[in-house]
Amino acid sequence: MSARVLGESTQALQKSLARLSSGSKLNNASDDAAGAAVSLKLDSQISRLNAAKSNVGNAISYSQTQDGYLKKVGTALDRMGELAVLAQDTTKSTTDLALYDKEFAKLQTFISDTKGKEFNGVKLLDGTAINVTQDEDGTAYAMSGVDLGAGNYAKVVDRTTTPIKLDTAANAATALAQVKLAITELAEDRADVGADQSVLQNISSTMSVLKDNLGAANSRIKDVDVAEESANFARQNILVQSGTAMLAQANALPQSALRLIG
Repeated sequence: MSARVLGESTQALQKSLARLSSGSKLNNASDDAAGAAVSLKLDSQISRLNAAKSNVGNAISYSQTQDGYLKKVGTALDRMGELAVLAQDTTKSTTDLALYDKEFAKLQTFISDTKGKEFNGVKLLDGTAINVTQDEDGTAYAMSGVDLGAGNYAKVVDRTTTPIKLDTAANAATALAQVKLAITELAEDRADVGADQSVLQNISSTMSVLKDNLGAANSRIKDVDVAEESANFARQNILVQSGTAMLAQANALPQSALRLIG
């Protein structure tokens, strides 16, 4: 019996030592079969959440870059509107108007070139609405697309089909009207981009909270309570030492009996 009790105490001591060494209560599935299964699923969910959160972070950077270019387009449109008003000055000569038109054309080219900008190989301003994973199950959030090559943007940079120029006061008035329409469209697009950023930031924050809660739940299942386990280790250590002493004493009794017989 002493040997059996000592074996059980030794096994319990080894299990306690393994828990303290690893920091985990689930070193073997047999330690808690149901807990190990739940912990495995929680670990997987947390990993997927980390991946989704990374995707959302990249989408926020994409949207911020998108808005940065739109700010520059807004600055260009502001200047184009200013030029269109200046070109309507009846005291300006044809030479003066040509100079205004030259700068106006440069700004048109700038806006036209901006529509081809990319973020890590993905077009920023071609009208494509990209989808972003917003949770661990891959549910997508559709971001708004901005197209600098269509609508009022396309009209304000056109110098061929329906030319927008400042070569005459009348054309300058037409250009001003078109620039104002483009500015209105830009304001709407920037509002959409800003709304996307706000939503994505909320999604990221929500995932962070969920990740913390899942991590805490998982920790309660698999992480060892060091204080409690240290006390258990001390207890099992005492039992092993006392059991070893008692087994040695039990083995000594037959030898004493033999000495009496002899």
